[in-house]
Amino acid sequence: MTNMTDEQIVTLFFARCEEAVSCTDKMYGKRLLHLAENIVRSPQDAEECVSDTLLKAWNSIPPQKPKHLFAYLAKICRNDALSKLEQRNAKKRKAEVVSLTEEMECCIPDVSRLRELEARELGRALDDFVRTLSEDNQLIFLRRYWYMDSVGEVAARVGLSEGAVLMRLNRIKGKLRTYLKKEGMYR
Repeated sequence: MTNMTDEQIVTLFFARCEEAVSCTDKMYGKRLLHLAENIVRSPQDAEECVSDTLLKAWNSIPPQKPKHLFAYLAKICRNDALSKLEQRNAKKRKAEVVSLTEEMECCIPDVSRLRELEARELGRALDDFVRTLSEDNQLIFLRRYWYMDSVGEVAARVGLSEGAVLMRLNRIKGKLRTYLKKEGMYR
């Protein structure tokens, strides 16, 4: 089947129909592969992440019933890719991930403060913050910090120069810092 909706695919998972996996791969496989490759920087590891994601989806749907299938799959894939990266580079983390983490340190509370916050509370605040951004800025922020696209890839996607993207990211991080301070999550 082609051009199925997320709801139709989830229904196939609930019916334990193996076609659910092939439809999911056909519909979202390339996007998941791109996401994984941006993190692990290895085509073989990225393919393995996508395969693992499809298997984890098969094993978790049901009982899970995601409304937004790609978001559900992307979360699984991203976490799997980050785990692979951490395993592969236990002592020496990938420079891109470290760089992104350092970029966000000025916005996200320090580790000792994070221990005091529930992960859900911070996640809710980040979700709420992202919703305050314009569509363009949401795309720029999420492509850079969720999908881990390079600044060049983000710039090409949104049709801006790399400098313009960097400027927007700096402004967004400043707004995020202010937002988290207002929410009492940042000193």
